[in-house]
Amino acid sequence: MARNGTEFGIRISGLGTRWFTAPAEMVKGLIFPGFTEEDANPDIGDSAITETAGIGGFAMAAAPAITQFVGGSVEDAFSCSNRMYEITLDEHKFFNIPQFNFRGSATGIDLRKVIEVGILPQINTGIAHKEPGVGQIGAGLVNPPKACFNKALSAFVQEYVK
Repeated sequence: MARNGTEFGIRISGLGTRWFTAPAEMVKGLIFPGFTEEDANPDIGDSAITETAGIGGFAMAAAPAITQFVGGSVEDAFSCSNRMYEITLDEHKFFNIPQFNFRGSATGIDLRKVIEVGILPQINTGIAHKEPGVGQIGAGLVNPPKACFNKALSAFVQEYVK
C-alpha cells in the first residue's frame, strides 16, 4: 500500500507490478493548535507500508497511548487490532501484542477477505499540511479507498477465474 497525497494505491501478490489506485482519502484525527481541517492534505506518506508488515494501525492494541494521539481510546485500539485479524492470513511471528496474551499482530492482507467482510486496512498516520514545506499538522486514522480493492479483485478474477 502506498499513497502520494493525491492517489492511494495497492499492489497484489500474483498480479505483477500493477498498481490499483483511487483518490486518496482525508485523514480523520487530531489537528495541532493553529491549524484546521481545511489546512490538511489528502492522505500522504510512508505509514501505509507499516500496516502490511503487521505494525502501525494493525498493532494499535500494543500501544494504546498512541491511540490518544490519533484521536481514539484504548477500546478503539483493541477493536481495531481485532478487526485486522479478520482480513489477514497470518499472525506475525515477532510482533507480539502483550494485551492479547502475546498473540502476533495481524499480517498478510488478503484481498478476498477485505472484499468479503467489508473491513478496510487501518492506517495510523500523520496529517500533512496541503502547502509544501509546512509539515505535519496533526495525526489520525485513515483507510485505503475501497475502490482500490474492487479494481484489484476484478483483475484477480480476470487473471485466475476462467
